[in-house]
Order: sequence, then structure tokens, then C-alpha cells
Amino acid sequence: MEPAFHLRLAPSAGNVATLLDALEAYAEASALPPAVAMRLALIAEELAANVAMHATGASFFALSVRPAEGGLELAIEDDGPAFDPLGAAAPDTAAPLETREVGGLGVHFLREMTRAPRYERREGRNRLVCTLPLEA
Repeated sequence: MEPAFHLRLAPSAGNVATLLDALEAYAEASALPPAVAMRLALIAEELAANVAMHATGASFFALSVRPAEGGLELAIEDDGPAFDPLGAAAPDTAAPLETREVGGLGVHFLREMTRAPRYERREGRNRLVCTLPLEA
């Protein structure tokens, strides 16, 4: 079974890249199928970038991955202002590109590519947990 992954970093664009490099090494060491590794990187990048770009005052984000029933449990935590991304409206992906609002696709990907996403705010921290299936 895949080993656990955990990385805590200051929220910055450069550290999102650091996270992606570490996740790539984790995926290789765990022999994750390429499609699963790609989805893991996409979801992690979207979640970490949201913290880096929008969580004013956050001092860290921490991403954890652990084996779960039929998939990988992915959790991201930060100490920024309370924000439940699951409460955001779904983007209109059928609208022409020139009329779409900027943003919102990260949450869309999260909803489409994972199972059972859930958010909680506890002890001054945002925590989002979801399961990434091992099969498409």
C-alpha cells in the first residue's frame, strides 16, 4: 500500500511548485498509475494555489495523502480566514469562454474528480478532505 505523504509549507506560488515536485516523487515511489498521479497533482495544485492566492494572512498550508478504501484520501489544511470552497457556485462550463467568470474551475475539478469532499473549520483552521478514486 502507498506510504503516507505529508508536507507543510508557507503559502506561496513557489511552494505550490515545491508541493507538486514532492507529489511527483511520492507518486513514483508509490507506483501510482499515471492517470491517478495526474489527477492528484491537479487537485493538489488547485487547492494549494487557492490558499496561496486568496487566504490572506495564512501562515501555512499542509497537504496530506493516505491510502483509503478504493482510493487516496487527500486533505489540505490552512490557517487563513474561514472559507468553504464547497459552498461556491458551480461554474457554467457550457457558457462561451469570453462570457465566463474567472476562477471556479478548481472547485469544479474537485467535485468531478473526487468522492465525498467535505469541509470543516476547527481551531482556526480550514480543512478540506476528499477521496481520489484509484480508477477513473
